Amino acid sequence: MVFSCTKGLMSVLIARLVQEGRLDYTSPVAQYWPEFAAEGKSGVTVAELLSHRAGLSAPREAVGFEQLLDWDRMTAALAGQSPLWAPGSGYAYHAITHGWLAGELVRRVTGKLPGDYFAELVAPLTADAWIGVPDIHAARVAHLQASASQLEAGEQLLEAESEWTGRAMTLGGALPAALVTPDGGFNDPRVRAAQIPGAGGIATADALSAFWSATVVETGGVRLLDDATLAQAVVPMSWGEPVFPTPGPWPRWGRGVQLDSEARHYLGPTSLGHDGAGGQVAFADADARVGFAFVTNWLEAGADDRATTIVDALRGVLVSANGGS
Repeated sequence: MVFSCTKGLMSVLIARLVQEGRLDYTSPVAQYWPEFAAEGKSGVTVAELLSHRAGLSAPREAVGFEQLLDWDRMTAALAGQSPLWAPGSGYAYHAITHGWLAGELVRRVTGKLPGDYFAELVAPLTADAWIGVPDIHAARVAHLQASASQLEAGEQLLEAESEWTGRAMTLGGALPAALVTPDGGFNDPRVRAAQIPGAGGIATADALSAFWSATVVETGGVRLLDDATLAQAVVPMSWGEPVFPTPGPWPRWGRGVQLDSEARHYLGPTSLGHDGAGGQVAFADADARVGFAFVTNWLEAGADDRATTIVDALRGVLVSANGGS
């Protein structure tokens, strides 16, 4: 389970549709999804939606477990919801809702649920990666374990000054604050099989690194995005302190993809990707022409430097290979 690394995958799906001329970052979401215009959201653009600026970081009405698994109910509820702040005026991390928002755009344009469209794109890479794991692969998925730091972070989230910050993760009760229990949350086979593309992607590190590599260089005969589309995807959209205060440093986002920042260092300014809860990290770098992924089923929070240490080592190798530049 790669958690919010899935948002990076979804952002590449959207970028691919932009590349094909089927979506435009600057167009209103309601152009493709008319119901989304409700409650003053008619002006929200695709770029704003992807960059956590739509005001829908958490549901106003608490979501139960059965609703969590129901695509149509979740997307309809978000389309009809009034925003939590004036859209476009600031950002707050859409921890889980991001996936349904981006995913419904994919569905409206392609006629396919995002997991199905994703499967088509990655098929030539023969990558073990899914948004909604098929039954035939369900037994292969690693069981997740939450460390003491992950459990503590979940408790702190529920005690946060803003209830919306906690609800962004739990949806008001559908998910545990630490994301997993021994047999619940993202350890539940029903959650893993559902398409929850804000956090529910399942992949091997090999699959994720191949996917990201293919965004910047031909990989296994596949190039997912051209340079012009990449340039559009990485336009900075959200950074600094969010609408609902949380301690810094804060991440930085382009049009859905996460960019290099003090909160998450990749290789440098030409990197794009997304990290995920518990220690997951996946990205590509356009200059170095590499894809990278670190995944783990032992979830840590706070000062977790497992992936960072490996990324730093990779950076050192690349610098050495290029004569120190």
